[in-house]
Amino acid sequence: MSIQSFLDNLIFLNLLIVTVISWASLIFSSLKNLTKIGFYGTACANVLAFLLLGLRWLNFGYFPLSNLYESLIFLVWGITFVTLIVEDNSNVAIVGSISTPIALFVTGFASLSLPESMQAPSPLVPALKSNWLMLHVTVMMLSYASLIVGSLLSIFFLVLAKNQTSNLAVQGNSYGDMFAKPAYTDTFFYESDSSVLAPNATGEYQTGYPEKEKTSENRLGLLESIDNLSYRTISFGFPLLTMGIIAGAVWANEAWGSYWSWDPKETWALITWLVFASYLHARITKSWQGEKPAMIASVGFVVITGAETSAAFSNRLPTFFAIFFLR
Repeated sequence: MSIQSFLDNLIFLNLLIVTVISWASLIFSSLKNLTKIGFYGTACANVLAFLLLGLRWLNFGYFPLSNLYESLIFLVWGITFVTLIVEDNSNVAIVGSISTPIALFVTGFASLSLPESMQAPSPLVPALKSNWLMLHVTVMMLSYASLIVGSLLSIFFLVLAKNQTSNLAVQGNSYGDMFAKPAYTDTFFYESDSSVLAPNATGEYQTGYPEKEKTSENRLGLLESIDNLSYRTISFGFPLLTMGIIAGAVWANEAWGSYWSWDPKETWALITWLVFASYLHARITKSWQGEKPAMIASVGFVVITGAETSAAFSNRLPTFFAIFFLR
């Protein structure tokens, strides 16, 4: 077994275990160590993906983003990286439970579904030997990782909000603290001190609030936090997406003499940009919070998924340099 195959299998197994642990931590919220294990497992997968790409760079002497396999592994690295940053700063344990299955699916597709001929490195054609391409692909990968995580948080927000028994009215604004934790936190989704939330001998929570009031406050606080966290994550990814598209246009002009040719990859990239631009416009200028912008972000996730899927299976690029943000 080659080192690449070994690392592929290790990343996949690691993410599979982390996914199971993350979901178990939601079911068995009293086992707080599961959340920490899931976090460190995600960090391990991130390091392994970085190691795999680094070894390919050292062994073959080119930036490891020249084909579909390397691009997907880099996307896995980006998703796990963004997940770690968000979880570490916000203490929202649900983030890994949502994003890790996506990273697992991408890893499985890259390492198990793609034939060896598509995974093997190949000499770069002259058009791919460009610093603009390196900048473009790196920035676009990080942007899509951020947008995917932010969109997944919006989808989870909609699922959680649908279960509200009363009308949902998310308060606050789009300019608050990205990683602020609400005063009342539900141990089902947050890493919290159990002594604060555990009921005492009289059946009341030690915060002094009745259980019914606590549950309502916790749910609304959780929704506000997820809504704001999704907004901040998407706000981080959107400027990167803009920079990546511009860098890709410069590279295209350098390689083919045209900044924009309206091929499927460029068209999908533009649609993705417009969807998330609409999301941010609604949040900033119209002060939308809650379900409406979350629906727009959910559409963005569908657009990203559809664009990558159609590009990955495109027959127009025989080298399978077909993931749409590689131009």
